Amino acid sequence: MPQTYVNPPTLTKPTGYSHVAIVPAGRQVHISGQVAFDAAGQVVGRGDLSAQAEQVYANLDAALKAAGCTWANVFKLVTYVVNLTPEMAPRIRAVRARYLGNLDMPASTMVGVTSLVHADLLLEVEVIARLD
Repeated sequence: MPQTYVNPPTLTKPTGYSHVAIVPAGRQVHISGQVAFDAAGQVVGRGDLSAQAEQVYANLDAALKAAGCTWANVFKLVTYVVNLTPEMAPRIRAVRARYLGNLDMPASTMVGVTSLVHADLLLEVEVIARLD
């Protein structure tokens, strides 16, 4: 049985996420936070949030495939953004929407942070997916 999503009418209408993800028992895949490093460990898109989002989501896509999952299996996203402002969220959501397409939106959290592990990184995203 796949996961289901609920957006209670007593909560605000979500923008690109679901308030509740209900996941049946089964195995889970926890993907470590992915950043804008290419396969050689070089930062992609220094100073460009959209370019970094492209690399981060490409990295997540590769990790999901390596685990035997697709984006349809994802039920939770956590996004960390350096010096987050409201104007930054739509740029990240635009990239995310290309990967999630017409799928039900997973539960999601976006958090502003002061820095990440490398001074040139602007974004980190971790994912939890259902394998079974």
